Amino acid sequence: MALLITDECINCDVCEPECPNDAIYMGQEIYEIDPTKCTECVGHFDEPQCQQVCPVSCIPFNPEWRESKEKLQAKYERLQAELKTAT
Repeated sequence: MALLITDECINCDVCEPECPNDAIYMGQEIYEIDPTKCTECVGHFDEPQCQQVCPVSCIPFNPEWRESKEKLQAKYERLQAELKTAT
C-alpha cells in the first residue's frame, strides 16, 4: 500500500523532507502523497518515516493502493533506476 495524508494534517512541514522518494508534496490545502512514488520507505528504512515524524498521526495506509512488500520493493528499484538515468 501507499500512504495517504488525511485532512487532520496541520501543515507542520515535517513529513515532506523525510520522504526518500519525494512522494510528499503540498496540495491545495494540505500535504499529499503521490502513491506512484510512495514505497512506504521499503528499500530505505524499516518503517515509513513520515508516519514516524507526524505529530498528529494523520498518515495511515491508503486502502485504495494495496501493494505487497515485493511490489513496493520493485517500485523502489524502478524509482532508483529512474534517478540514475536522470543524473
